[in-house]
Amino acid sequence: MRVALYQCPPLPLDVAGNLQRLHQLALEAKGADLLVLPEMFLTGYNIGLDAVSVLAEVYNGESAQQIARIAKTAGIAILYGYPERTEDGQIYNAVQLIDAHGERLCNYRKTHLFGDLDRSMFSAGKDDLPLVELNGWKLGFLICYDLEFPENARRLALAGAELILVPTANMIPYDFIADVTVRARAFENQCYVAYANYCGHEGDIHYCGQSSIAAPDGSRIAQAGLDEALIVGELDRQLMVDSRAANRYLLDRRPELYGDLHKR
Repeated sequence: MRVALYQCPPLPLDVAGNLQRLHQLALEAKGADLLVLPEMFLTGYNIGLDAVSVLAEVYNGESAQQIARIAKTAGIAILYGYPERTEDGQIYNAVQLIDAHGERLCNYRKTHLFGDLDRSMFSAGKDDLPLVELNGWKLGFLICYDLEFPENARRLALAGAELILVPTANMIPYDFIADVTVRARAFENQCYVAYANYCGHEGDIHYCGQSSIAAPDGSRIAQAGLDEALIVGELDRQLMVDSRAANRYLLDRRPELYGDLHKR
């Protein structure tokens, strides 16, 4: 499976503009099976509670329908970030996967909120780490700060995830997350990790770029620098099989020693 990541400067408060550039990008990424966009791509991330309250949409709202049409026209699955409003009025930092036929496959809500910025705008997602299949690969989902908790990636790996998709809005001075943590999560869980970040700035936030796809052996099969880029990597199942044979982290676990961790 060929996976494309779009690293871009945010276009805050401009849903129509983001849909327009997504349409063009989906056509440019033709040949890839999946296009992954950054966290809150639809509206921008650092936009404040008032704007989020106005721009939040239900999972099957107008923007979702437009993205489904884009995916079907371009023949590519799309994972995008957006503010989700639920029937009970809660707003979540969410990502949604729509396949190349325009069908909705998954909606995931960020479970670990980052600082006052996230907490001022969003409710935390519940205990739901979905796994879906796309083109024969098992996909798991996290959003930005979620990846920095090793338990999240490990739960997905133990459930069978072969690729963890991570739309993000990572900023300076946390560059090492993009540089080190992404590769570490892939290596220790023996799966691919695709990390799609912003570049440029949004208000007083300066994003650190460095989007990448890390392989189970800790290598990078695609990597962006600090500027806008569309990068593509091809997942190699044999590489994953070989890496799992050489690295026994998952097999050598001793769960009986870890059972009380949640109490500490």
